[in-house]
Amino acid sequence: MDPRELSSAPLTHDRSYLGPPGSGRKPPECHHQRRRKDWSCSLVAVSLVGALGSSFLYGYNLSVVNAPTPYIKAFYNESWERRHGHPIDPDTLTLLWSVTVSIFAIGGLVGTLIAKKIGKFLGRKNTLLVNNGFAISAALLMAFALQAEAFEMLIVGRFIMGVDGGISLSVLPMYLNEISPKEIRGSLGQVTAIFICIGVFTGQLLGLPELLGKIWFYTNSIFGKAGIPQEKTPYVTLSTGGVETLASIFSGLVIERLGRRPLLIGGFGLMAVFFGALTVTLVLQDHAAWIPYLSIVCILAVIAAFCSGPGGIPFILTGEFFQQSQRPAAFIMAGTVNWLSNFAVGLLFPFIQRSLDTYCFLVFAAICVIGALYFYFVLPETKNRTHAEISQEFAKRNKASPPEETGDTAVAEKANGGPGPDSSSTLDNGVKDRAV
Repeated sequence: MDPRELSSAPLTHDRSYLGPPGSGRKPPECHHQRRRKDWSCSLVAVSLVGALGSSFLYGYNLSVVNAPTPYIKAFYNESWERRHGHPIDPDTLTLLWSVTVSIFAIGGLVGTLIAKKIGKFLGRKNTLLVNNGFAISAALLMAFALQAEAFEMLIVGRFIMGVDGGISLSVLPMYLNEISPKEIRGSLGQVTAIFICIGVFTGQLLGLPELLGKIWFYTNSIFGKAGIPQEKTPYVTLSTGGVETLASIFSGLVIERLGRRPLLIGGFGLMAVFFGALTVTLVLQDHAAWIPYLSIVCILAVIAAFCSGPGGIPFILTGEFFQQSQRPAAFIMAGTVNWLSNFAVGLLFPFIQRSLDTYCFLVFAAICVIGALYFYFVLPETKNRTHAEISQEFAKRNKASPPEETGDTAVAEKANGGPGPDSSSTLDNGVKDRAV
């Protein structure tokens, strides 16, 4: 039969594919049955437990340091005075506090760089298990710093917790990408971002004045610039954590329907729009009493746009773009850029804000526009595609030959419902057949 006739032949009434009675062959599963099997209880449990012990801790340690800032500074001052007999110099105190905050990012960079070696020796799962040792050690150091009257223990604990976060954000997305079927790879990959947001929200929640039982001294420079009263700042900050969590959950629910491209490009585009709107509200905030609250809406909209796409999808794409043997190196590169960018923004933003004043967010708006345009012209859709298909799509866009597939990638794709070992060479085989 001609291949075109074969492709158009009706199969609904043909039972020959079942084979003879007793052959053991079963009819193909319908789509909803396959989807139910994809979301197995063990897969969901492993994802949730892994994220709870990894990305949740990262998000929690991002935000939890904000609330006790005045108490930590008071502890530094008291420890210094006991040792040296005089209060600490204000510039020295500022330096120590800056080191305490920023050393978390330095630890994250170190964790990213050593994740490949640890993962190569222990494997993905055991690396996540062993990584809990860093978190426990850091927690013990920070917990007993007050009793030991040693602020150095707090700084070292923050560094070790950063190492834990660096390893987590390198290994967990890679592990989730490799254990998930390609049909739900995007939704399962968003578990990393969801638990980061839940961790941030938890840290903000524990920092509320009612839960601390103490006077609230924490101020946020952005909300302060937007004209928000100091006594309302913690509740506005808490709302950002709630919006983060809801937006990341929304992204996880729709990513397999909409795809990666719309969420990523749309997220950057909406962030640029709301950064521009935020600039306008900051310029006009003294013209009406309600304008500062419009600034809050713009800030929450920026956060929602970020968490619905740019916040979590890069973790998924890094695993989808590269073969299994190349993923550790790819996550090292992505993690290094991520941690260095966090460090640079935290270091440079006060100077940008001081120089540009209310127009400081236009810098980020421009970066978001560039990012949206770049992904629009360069990024192919990876939803429900194997690595071979993604590579061929990149090759088509760049007018180049797709890279050869290695054996481990073919085996992994076959296990995840992919086309099997020979799928990556289908295009080349077709060319060879025509040549023959």
